[in-house]
Amino acid sequence: MTDGLPMLYFPRWKSVLIWLVVLAGFIFALPNFFSAQQLSGLPAGFPKGQIITGLDLTGGTRVVLASPKVTAENLEKTAAVMSDRLTELGYDNARITVQNKNQIRAEVPEVYDAQLVKDLLSLTGEINFRQAKEITTPDPLAEGLVPQDSEIIYSFDEPPVGYIVKKAPILTGADIADAEVGVNSDQDSVITISLTEAATKKLADFTGNNAGAVLAVVIDNQIVSAPRIREAITSGDLQITGDFDLETLSNLGVVMRSGPLAAPVEVLEERSIASALGQNYTSYGLITALSALIVVALFMVLSYGLLGVISVIALGVNVMLVVAVVSFFGIAVGLATIAGLVLTIGMAVDSNILLFEKIREDRRNGYSVVQAIESGFARARACVIDANLTTLIAALVLLMFGSGPLHEFAIIVTIGVVTTLFTTYTFSRLLISLWVRQSKPTTIPARLLKLVPTNTKIGFMKLSGITGAISAVACVAALGLYFTMGLNYGIDFDGGSSVELQSRDGAVDLEDINLRLSELNIANARVVQGKNENLAELQIGTQDSGDDAEQTVVVKLRDEFEQDYEFRRVEVVGPTVSEHLSRVGNAALGLSLIGVFAYLWMRFRWQFAVGAVLATVHDIIIMIGVFALFRLEYNLWSLAALLTVLGYSLNDTVVVYDRVRDNLRRYPQTRVSMLVDAAINQTLSRTILTSLVTVLALIPLYIFGGADIGSFAIMMGLGIIIATYSSVYIAGPLLWLLGIRPSDVIEPAETKTAG
Repeated sequence: MTDGLPMLYFPRWKSVLIWLVVLAGFIFALPNFFSAQQLSGLPAGFPKGQIITGLDLTGGTRVVLASPKVTAENLEKTAAVMSDRLTELGYDNARITVQNKNQIRAEVPEVYDAQLVKDLLSLTGEINFRQAKEITTPDPLAEGLVPQDSEIIYSFDEPPVGYIVKKAPILTGADIADAEVGVNSDQDSVITISLTEAATKKLADFTGNNAGAVLAVVIDNQIVSAPRIREAITSGDLQITGDFDLETLSNLGVVMRSGPLAAPVEVLEERSIASALGQNYTSYGLITALSALIVVALFMVLSYGLLGVISVIALGVNVMLVVAVVSFFGIAVGLATIAGLVLTIGMAVDSNILLFEKIREDRRNGYSVVQAIESGFARARACVIDANLTTLIAALVLLMFGSGPLHEFAIIVTIGVVTTLFTTYTFSRLLISLWVRQSKPTTIPARLLKLVPTNTKIGFMKLSGITGAISAVACVAALGLYFTMGLNYGIDFDGGSSVELQSRDGAVDLEDINLRLSELNIANARVVQGKNENLAELQIGTQDSGDDAEQTVVVKLRDEFEQDYEFRRVEVVGPTVSEHLSRVGNAALGLSLIGVFAYLWMRFRWQFAVGAVLATVHDIIIMIGVFALFRLEYNLWSLAALLTVLGYSLNDTVVVYDRVRDNLRRYPQTRVSMLVDAAINQTLSRTILTSLVTVLALIPLYIFGGADIGSFAIMMGLGIIIATYSSVYIAGPLLWLLGIRPSDVIEPAETKTAG
């Protein structure tokens, strides 16, 4: 019962409101089925937002840059200048975002030259024109040839040429009205700079009075051109020539027109993916999501009959609402988003299984069909909310601390929790209410598939000594492996580079690649065979010389291999980013556990909170041990898997604990160990079915999701098995060991009644 009204009663206004939400979701999701041309022909008020595909689905380049000491205002200004530079080159779909207080994340779809993007965005663009003279002696400083008002600056040439340059500029970037790239009469690439009216007069005066002097063009404390003044320049136009290719000059022209960055930046991270690989991931992503939906839908219909059909309809609405929200807010969709969607499907099905199992249980206890449905919804409500909110806590921690794919994953899971609660406890209930009203059923729809016996009476508590000993030994062994062998950290946490090469002609020659790598004098480099004979993966550990060293590695690799191999995927993570991610990863795990502990303490009692957290820590320790034993790469996706399993494990445990609390209130005179046993048996069907259906949803993720998502699916599957084991064999006995008693969960009034 809710507010004195039956759970299946819906006032007309509430029914209309629910259908309006579903209709709104349909309308906002609908544009994804139209082409851009078709959308342009629709009425002005019709939503036109479509899903934006991320880089891992379209291909392109992602760069993270940082300015160590910068104000929030200057960081925003710097991001705006970067956006202008990319727009100038025609990259209108580029995305520039500020993250982590002093970092800027730039994503440029369908641009695969990461070096171009880095050069364009990392150039501060401080431009000035100064009087200079070329150095003609070995050590002008020692010889006292550098006046107080001057400094030594070197040219862009190879080898660099030194100049003694006046510190006070004649002109600055603010004096430039325009800059155009072209070719001169000798077919050399040039930049023609047009000056403002005031700057034109200033330059004319200077050049008229300093014939024969050198006018140095200085960009970011490096001389790019140093022509000698022959006569007064009165036209207001300057031409910069030099040993530059057209692309470099084009970038310089863009920098001059957009103006300097408000703060200097350095490149911390670089990731790029080729177009063909992105298209493959797009196809795989769609197949993954559809396969997960089909597998789950088939399972639910076979397991719950007509109720399963209703859950499938609600699941479809759930996915539609997620798509609508993503389209409305313009959230970029990548493989991480698809992984979050698959997890959302698992959470939604879990909520329905929990609900339907309670309905069946109440029907077996003699309730009528309507009473069983009413009671099932009423009893499942708190458990469904608790289970989803514990997952939400882990997602919000990722949302706060994560970046990139982890942030995208957390956004979808957060949205998914909200839509799951709506579809399970509002929309599904409305559909079942309509079915009851129209059909007036006398039986619960039959199931075609029954995997768990109805009334199990397994003595789990009798086995608690054995299972507890096994878990203790496993945890000690896992910790021993962690402290002796450590984890096989990927570049996300250890820094370094990962490059996937595809041969332009036939199979890759690993020996040749190894030989060429050794000649490049790159430390910690190794090559492994890719998924087929045409692919090779270069794995290069951190260079221990700062972020610039990591960037230099990729430049060397491109120069050496680009002629013979296509760079399908490039990932470069500098030590600054890897150290940050490592700190964030540990903080995310810790804060998730603290948040869940606090929530469960408020919702239950301290014994439940401690038991749930200890059971979850057990699961995390075992998973860490698996990483250490099998030398599995521990990267951002591994962290995402751990946090997801954390939420899933808590979800499982909360369901068992909710039933334990219910049993303690109902049967206060019965031994606690017997009540715990009964609770585990009563929830066993839900525990096994939920685990099974979630694993089924992960199978397409493993098959079609690519390397990172595939490893995520494996760890998720393993984590689900461990979490299922701990919720059955560890969580209940822990509660008993912590001394839970009926008096801990029964209010004084209830105690009096029970007596």
